[in-house]
Amino acid sequence: MSKYLPFTRDNDLTLLYLGQRYFTALVAAIDSATREVVLETYIFEPDDAGRQVAAALERAAQRGVAVRVILDGVGTSRRLPFLVDWVESGVVHRIYNPRLFGKFGFSRTHRKLAIIDHAVAFVGGINIIDDDNAGDGTRMDGPRWDFAVQCRGPIVAAISIAFHIQWLRLAPGYLGTPFRYRRRGQRGRLHAPYAGQAAFVARDNLHNRRAVEKAYLTALGRARHEVWLANPYFVPGRRLRRALTQAAKRGVAVHLLIGRNEFRLLDTAVPWLYAKLLDAGVRIGEYDVRQLHGKVAVVDDVWATVGSSNLDALSLFLNHEANVVVLDDPLVIELRDHIRQAFSEARLIDPARYGERSRWRRLRQWAAYRLYRFVMRLLTRGNYD
Repeated sequence: MSKYLPFTRDNDLTLLYLGQRYFTALVAAIDSATREVVLETYIFEPDDAGRQVAAALERAAQRGVAVRVILDGVGTSRRLPFLVDWVESGVVHRIYNPRLFGKFGFSRTHRKLAIIDHAVAFVGGINIIDDDNAGDGTRMDGPRWDFAVQCRGPIVAAISIAFHIQWLRLAPGYLGTPFRYRRRGQRGRLHAPYAGQAAFVARDNLHNRRAVEKAYLTALGRARHEVWLANPYFVPGRRLRRALTQAAKRGVAVHLLIGRNEFRLLDTAVPWLYAKLLDAGVRIGEYDVRQLHGKVAVVDDVWATVGSSNLDALSLFLNHEANVVVLDDPLVIELRDHIRQAFSEARLIDPARYGERSRWRRLRQWAAYRLYRFVMRLLTRGNYD
């Protein structure tokens, strides 16, 4: 396993908690653009947030800024009402995999990226959708629990390259990526001597198939004191589960925050994985105060990641994902406090009560997990372990 990440230092990083703060910062950055705006997202809804961002993109194009947008063919409907306005104003867009099974197989672009003038970039888990929009025409009781990072500094170059490779990949007549971007960076130590040290980690199906997974494995393998990990869809492969249990067994306080009440199959399947984690001493909290959508983690108060990658087969082995990894920056502590607060509101899994659950419940959990595993192995062509 590679131990290297393309870390750069002297980056200016700002944690954006919840969609409203993200959209405010994003629209302000787009409105200040003078040369180029690019954006890639899984969901782009024509609700208040979507119209706000779409209008900013149109304004930028109308004043001569080059504006390009990548939308996912399943996550975003191609019947968006403002696509016609985009064409008229000069906003250019491309669709990743327009059909469920298309040119790129079953994969989706699940990344949430924006780069303005090669100077400021946004990476995270927040789609272009209202905080409380459930996506099915209904409203949720509260805003999604989610994050993005606003980046300035050398890391923006790596984020920009990732978008432009994806843009070329979606060009008509694409036959293959015309070049490979391989950058060897500073060794990914948990303790770094410089503030603002960060790396961009992108997962695709060409050159970086396990990039996000490896970033997690490296950090968990070097953890010595404390791990805070929050993820809505927790069905990782054996290696990640083993890394969590091994960390707990060597005395690391491992806290796992898992989202609930979004997909019934996962709500039933995920608890089947709790047994070995609980036996190792991992503390598990199920969060259903509101929709947990953030994909974040903090290790030893010095390492953190924010991004789009869920810890499931689709994100780790199939979809295109993007995360930022941060070292020794105030953002790490700020993120840790958010996860810690949410964990305090979660329903903790009691090992004794979990062990006493009925045979019928165990059978349902086992069957749901096996069904999920079977489907994922088919979709990932056996890569899901």
